[in-house]
Amino acid sequence: MVTDFQESNCTGPRNTRPQQELSRLLTAAVISSRFRKMLLTNPDKAISAGYGGESFHLPGEETSRLASIHASNLADFASQVRNLEATWLGGAYPGGD
Repeated sequence: MVTDFQESNCTGPRNTRPQQELSRLLTAAVISSRFRKMLLTNPDKAISAGYGGESFHLPGEETSRLASIHASNLADFASQVRNLEATWLGGAYPGGD
């Protein structure tokens, strides 16, 4: 089982796009049941705490939107994240492609 969680080597931790950070966040939730439980019960705390010694670098507005999610399982959380992505500037993040 994979236990290490590393930030993107391609872009570096502070230069990742929000989509990459969301992917890292969901990956951490898949890898760790403890992190997943925290993400589902208190997303803001989970984002602030990070995972495996790594931090998540999301814009404040995106963190607030994620913190407003109420989901009972990871599939529901991911679905709601996808809906949020679609509303974030029509699915295009600042600086995104």
